[in-house]
Amino acid sequence: MIRCKASLGFVWEGLLEGGFLEGLAQMDPDRHFETGGDARRYEAMLHMADLVVHHRGLPELLPELAKRLRQVASFEVASFSLYDPDKHVMRMRFWEGSDRLSEPAELPVDESACGVAWEKQQAMVWPDLHQETRFQRAVNLLKQKGVRSYCTLPLTTTQKRFGALGLGSSRPNAYGEEDVQLLQRVAELVALALENAMTRAAFLEEKERLKMLLEVSSTLMSNLDVRELFPAISGLIRRVVRQDFASLALYEEASQCLRVYALDFPLAGEPINTDAVMPIAESVFGSALFKGEAMIYDREALMLSLKSPLVPRMLELGIQSLCAIPLVTRKGKLGTLNLASTVNNAFAAHDISFLKQVAAHLAVALDNARAYREIAELTDKLRKEKLYLQDEIRSVLNFEEIVGESPALKQVLTQVNTVAPLDATVLILGETGTGKELIARALHRMSVRKENSFIKLNCAAIPTGLLESELFGHEKGAFTGAVSAKIGRLELADKGTLFLDEVGDIPLELQPKLLRVLQDQEFERLGGVRTIRVNLRLIAATNRDLAKSVEAREFRSDLYYRLHVFPVHMPPLRERGKDIELLVHYFVQKFSRQMKKQIETIPTETMNALARWDWPGNVRELENFIERSVILSEGTVLNVPLAELRPANRGARNDATLESLEREHILRVLRETGGVISGLHGAAARLGMKRTTLQSRMQKMGISRADYEN
Repeated sequence: MIRCKASLGFVWEGLLEGGFLEGLAQMDPDRHFETGGDARRYEAMLHMADLVVHHRGLPELLPELAKRLRQVASFEVASFSLYDPDKHVMRMRFWEGSDRLSEPAELPVDESACGVAWEKQQAMVWPDLHQETRFQRAVNLLKQKGVRSYCTLPLTTTQKRFGALGLGSSRPNAYGEEDVQLLQRVAELVALALENAMTRAAFLEEKERLKMLLEVSSTLMSNLDVRELFPAISGLIRRVVRQDFASLALYEEASQCLRVYALDFPLAGEPINTDAVMPIAESVFGSALFKGEAMIYDREALMLSLKSPLVPRMLELGIQSLCAIPLVTRKGKLGTLNLASTVNNAFAAHDISFLKQVAAHLAVALDNARAYREIAELTDKLRKEKLYLQDEIRSVLNFEEIVGESPALKQVLTQVNTVAPLDATVLILGETGTGKELIARALHRMSVRKENSFIKLNCAAIPTGLLESELFGHEKGAFTGAVSAKIGRLELADKGTLFLDEVGDIPLELQPKLLRVLQDQEFERLGGVRTIRVNLRLIAATNRDLAKSVEAREFRSDLYYRLHVFPVHMPPLRERGKDIELLVHYFVQKFSRQMKKQIETIPTETMNALARWDWPGNVRELENFIERSVILSEGTVLNVPLAELRPANRGARNDATLESLEREHILRVLRETGGVISGLHGAAARLGMKRTTLQSRMQKMGISRADYEN
């Protein structure tokens, strides 16, 4: 609207500067204008200017302009000729006093009086058409309407040459030089009105297209199933581009085919198979896919593609033109969007540009749908694998890495099963290396908090000065070096589980703050004043005797009783004699896989020696010892460094040494093999050693032939 007013001001300025109104006043109103009077002419011009400002669509605008023209110029017939660049013709429509224009007549530019005026960009006057020998087709049209003299003027603005305005009178010599000057100014107003009307129409069309694109995008976002949404999307496209057939054809690289993915064909009247498969060579859409550009086919081109599915049915129902647009994303070509119409040449250049935008939205939606399906399939696969592995763990190990069948261990696991579903504080007691952390993790995994965090803090591994900051967190500037705020382990464990290992090493000055967390579930960061509330479960572990620490005033009694809600005592390995063999096999398999070794045999004598040792470091010591043994093993037999062990029955054999036990073992094997050292059945193979290693050991221990022969 702003553009229209600005253009109108420009035109009126030109009319004033050009002396149009003065010339209008000097004209004889009785000569050519039956409606008479300068005031009436001025009023008519103002009405025309008003039409320029408040323009409507061309079908309503042109008759209104013609009516206003009658108050300015003398004529019975007016013609509006617009140039068609696609066909290089003038599309002429007549007005003869009604509220509508006639149907358009197409005339070649060089065979039309209006065409000459448009081409030469100057006014043309034919005083008497009865004497005119040129433009016979156009002249005959005018004569049939009773026109004797004819004046035509170009309709041109600074932006575009639209066509020509023609006025016809039943009187000969109806238009003189003064009339032409007046009408040239009038033609400028008419041209401006045409420009505004056509600009507005183009704007409304573009607005409708953008609105439709937004609706397509919103529709695609509402559902990932493009096949289900496609009929609705086809209906949206039909509002802007006339089409009677729409389909999506997706490319299957493995089979080099296009498969119809979705179809909308209202003319068919019955359901059509949407799983039609078309080899690329026979598909009418294949060229668009591989060339990567939109392709338009007329009926003759479609007749050459009768082997392609759907085409015979399309031709039978009157399809005249088809457009195929490739669906492309950054990942490659997905297929084509195909539209067809019963109208010949139905798809213009501006339609193709618009349809490419629609195709881009569809391509992204299809790509997202495919990615979503792949993610859903992988998620389902992972879920099934997770369930399978969980079942395996429950059936074989029950508590994952907690290996053993001894009564002492089973009693502990029974206690864990009892307390795990609850939020009660658990205190795990036991010697170092007995697996207290494994029990803590099992408690968390079997609790209602298992989906949230399991936060661990070893109170003995952190210096006293940093333990408070690590546990409660600190604010920026709380102490030297605190350059930023830090979240403590308590906050990290919110809605989850906090495991405090070696809780007996917490300094006395921090114990009241920890007690407050256990009682009120709240605390302040170091250097802070804001109270922070948390919801966590506390599991603590220690190898100390906390009761004695309380007596020695090294541990607060109130904190001890708050931690000692449900104590779990981990048995030392010396009380789990039945579990040593299971643990040895478990660790041998574990480290063999890690080191890519094939250890198949553990000698009976070796297992007996391992079972006799009292393992002061418990399971951790056994694990490290077996790892070292696997490293030393070079064959399929586990080579255990028995020299590192001491006899378990110290009261009965205080004078016995490991070396003496090993010497006796070697002598027994030598006697059993008849003194044979090498070979498959020799003593070295049975002991899991090389021949040279055994001979070196024998020499070191002073074993001679006489010792084992006797």
